[in-house]
Amino acid sequence: MKKRLFVTGLSGFVGQHIQSRLAQPDSTWELLPATAPYDLTSAASLVDLWPQLPDAVIHLAGQTFVPEAFRDPARTLEINLLGTLNLLQALKARGFRGTFLYVSSGDVYGQVDERALPITELQPPCPRNPYAVSKLSAEFLSLQWGLSEGWPVLVARPFNHIGAGQKDSFVIASAARQINRIKQGLQAARLEVGDIDVTRDFLDVGDVIAAYFALLEKGTPGQVYNICSGREQSIRSLIEQLGDLAQVEVQLVQDPARMRRADQRRVCGSHAKLVQTTGWAPAITTQQSLRAILSDWEQRVKQQ
Repeated sequence: MKKRLFVTGLSGFVGQHIQSRLAQPDSTWELLPATAPYDLTSAASLVDLWPQLPDAVIHLAGQTFVPEAFRDPARTLEINLLGTLNLLQALKARGFRGTFLYVSSGDVYGQVDERALPITELQPPCPRNPYAVSKLSAEFLSLQWGLSEGWPVLVARPFNHIGAGQKDSFVIASAARQINRIKQGLQAARLEVGDIDVTRDFLDVGDVIAAYFALLEKGTPGQVYNICSGREQSIRSLIEQLGDLAQVEVQLVQDPARMRRADQRRVCGSHAKLVQTTGWAPAITTQQSLRAILSDWEQRVKQQ
């Protein structure tokens, strides 16, 4: 018999991929739909949200855009911290005793000295923006709830993820969109970029989701887990690979509006703890990810 899973944030980039995964016939989980539309910042909308109790919850929903968090930090904290509190209280009131996976972010680590790479879960968090503060606060709240209520609570800290369906406010999605526009004759062969001579730890969204399910099955309650590829790649190299795959010659042009000079020049996470606990391993190559992203944007650009 399939286990019931409730997921917040289903309409987002990762949520849509989770829906696709759960629709596969070999899935051991079934999606438990909410009985009505809800808003995490409205506690009243969460009452009687579950026709049956879920066996597990993945809490994905949140305000995830860092520039927006700087513009409106109060709203970001309301959604990410108080929204999490409202969800936990609603689950408690309904008698939930299952596994709760809080999806945080590798951004909570803040600026990490290059000598401390790769970043492990022992690295003290040092958030440098209101978004990261809100995620770390909600991590602590979720873990405290696990201790107080006796629920199995786990925290995932995903690093940068890529894949089909991502908004073009993210760098790789933006590059794929522009490359397809160039290929379709809608844009000159100039690619507008920000600071691309930094490295990041990119992981395909399919591998990220596989890690979430591995944690639901085998994760240790009360623990925090990095979800990452374990290797750093420069943004420039990924954009160049996109151009090669699309067979498009492009000139990279730095756009001052996109230039937020990153304090953190290099990012690389360690997934050793996750691998050791669950046996998870990345299965999707960078080339496979980039092909999927290009194909996705080819269709989206045609429809625009």
